[in-house]
Amino acid sequence: MYFGPSRYKYPKQDATPDEKRVSVQVLVLGDLGRSPRMTYHALSIAKHGGRVDLIGYLENPLYSAVSEHPNITIHALPPPPKKPASLPFLLFAPWKVLLQIYHLTQLLTYGLPPSRWLLVQNPPSIPTLLVAALVCKARHTALMIDWHNYGWTILSSTRLGGASHPLVSVAKAYECLLGRLGTYNLTVTDAMARQLREPPYSIASPTMTVHDRPAAVFRPLDDASRRGEALTSLFRQSMITNKLLPSVVDGATRLLVSSTSWTPDEDFGLLLDALVEYASHSGPEAALPPLLVIITGKGPQKAMYLDRIHTLTKAGRLPNVTVESVFLPFADYATLLSCAELGVCLHRSSSGVDLPMKVVDMFGAGLPVAAYSGYESFGELVREGDNGCGFETADELADILRRLLGQGGRGELDVLRRGAVREGSRRWDEEWDGTVGPILGLV
Repeated sequence: MYFGPSRYKYPKQDATPDEKRVSVQVLVLGDLGRSPRMTYHALSIAKHGGRVDLIGYLENPLYSAVSEHPNITIHALPPPPKKPASLPFLLFAPWKVLLQIYHLTQLLTYGLPPSRWLLVQNPPSIPTLLVAALVCKARHTALMIDWHNYGWTILSSTRLGGASHPLVSVAKAYECLLGRLGTYNLTVTDAMARQLREPPYSIASPTMTVHDRPAAVFRPLDDASRRGEALTSLFRQSMITNKLLPSVVDGATRLLVSSTSWTPDEDFGLLLDALVEYASHSGPEAALPPLLVIITGKGPQKAMYLDRIHTLTKAGRLPNVTVESVFLPFADYATLLSCAELGVCLHRSSSGVDLPMKVVDMFGAGLPVAAYSGYESFGELVREGDNGCGFETADELADILRRLLGQGGRGELDVLRRGAVREGSRRWDEEWDGTVGPILGLV
């Protein structure tokens, strides 16, 4: 990396066509492999002829269309430090933030040429918004903030035990103040866009909703007869329990999918309790079919929940229920969704106004969902009885599983599947071209 004075100049009036192309730096202070919305932004810009510097951590493989596109250059940030188990969070966090400030500042000011736009994911807001605002001011770059959620609400729910903690108050004030410095703001829901215009955010710059939409890789099976072939290939490659394959293919065993980052904002205890409840009513006399539940993803609470699943299984509390945990490449994950019969989403919104991308992907694959519904923006994506069902308790989820997967449930499940296909028919390219593309001068 080059650390001396910047060698780059702004394009001149007599610049070449390549120099006049729209240039955008897309920044994620997180794993690019698990940041689909931001990588979709990068791909859309590139497909319209823009030059993209995609910045973030490289922990998991990227969607191949992104990593292989000639207009996208990927810049991997140094991996963030790991917190020692003995070191308190309040001591570790400042050191981590200082390192992130250093790495971001070096790359954005010395390692890359000035760009026309800097598109930043929020959260995390600390230190991203501060560094981005200062760099944009110094380099005459327009700052676009893509609001996925609020950093202070995540901090409140996962680290410090409540909104009353002084550090949560500081984080909230920081995010509200720095969030006003964006030239444009994008949000994932209408409810979030409305909140940002009101106190305490009071953002005056243009703010628009850009709903998450599925990428082209998420498609319903165009031929139901291909399901067996797709499942056979998937089970073999992913080491999913092959002994269940014949009964999954013929529908005797029903296939459920849930994807997760294994973080505290998804209470997998709800799903496990619901599965125990379902299993207690299954068996030869109960007319409830066996289940194969596949959980995909990586994250900090994975080992804890896998231990709990093992304990429940060993204790005989999950008869006729098999739970598998796998991490799949992007294309295989899309195939799995298209082959499943029901998706389960346990996302709990810390702010009440964000939405889970995993449900968008499920709809893109034509998969109806059962999703946690206890937050304001839920209805912007999931419509009860049309493309999915909502629940807030394990008993409610267990009732949904019994109703949709038991005898007589196929009719309702088919209705929900048709609704999921309709919802997933509007794709990311169509959404982006009508909103972000004109702002960047690419459409």
